Amino acid sequence: MADDREVLREIWDGRVPVCFQLAEQEVNTIQQPDPFYLMVPRFSYFPLITDKVRKHFVRHVHADHQEGEMWLEYNGQSLKWHYPIGVLFDLYAYDSLLPWSLTVHFQKFPENELLHCPSKDAVEAHFMSMIKEADALKHRSQIISNMQKRDHNQLWLGLQNDKFDQFWTANRKLMEHTNDELFKFIPFRIYQPDKPFIQRLFRPLGDLGEVMVLRNLMSGVVSEALDSESRLRVVIQGIEPPLSTPVQWLSEHFSHPDNFLHICLV
Repeated sequence: MADDREVLREIWDGRVPVCFQLAEQEVNTIQQPDPFYLMVPRFSYFPLITDKVRKHFVRHVHADHQEGEMWLEYNGQSLKWHYPIGVLFDLYAYDSLLPWSLTVHFQKFPENELLHCPSKDAVEAHFMSMIKEADALKHRSQIISNMQKRDHNQLWLGLQNDKFDQFWTANRKLMEHTNDELFKFIPFRIYQPDKPFIQRLFRPLGDLGEVMVLRNLMSGVVSEALDSESRLRVVIQGIEPPLSTPVQWLSEHFSHPDNFLHICLV
């Protein structure tokens, strides 16, 4: 079970400074709106933290578009709301200057690139689906199926309201294992710009009982990332962990609240 509380807390407290600016072609007022700045949690999702952004900019767009679905763009890249904010930053802006400058849109929703997010209920449904998938990989769904509705609510509200203790009181159950029996599989996804994410079955122990480390995971899934001539960096939670780090430990301490280890190659 995850027991390095200071590590868990540092990961939870990770933030990204963001500067939101309304797309120039969508400004419908004489006065240009000021940028809007937020310090956003890496673990959260944009629809959970952009109510104030919408309120700030919506009066500056044409009345016909004020009810339109707001979406975000970075350097021409539409940002998927169902990816954690930290994953989007690591994937597209890892070496960029801060604050992270994003363009806000109320028009021309990119139907072929983004899913619609009609409400925060859609975020909750996605989040709980990911947690259930992760527990299926780790514990054959035995933990999540035995948790009560109030535990599910505690996970969601802890995420939504940025409450570390509330979230981890429930999430600790999903990270439990014994020394003799680690997770069955490690829930992970590997991201590269302009490519679909990769997800495979990967055990924390090898066939001979040896501890699998990050190098084993990467070489087994994207071997080119470890090529001597490769300049790709392996980034998790904004950090480049040593390739000798056990994947079981990473899964317990560096996973996002959805219980997945989100790995970016940049």
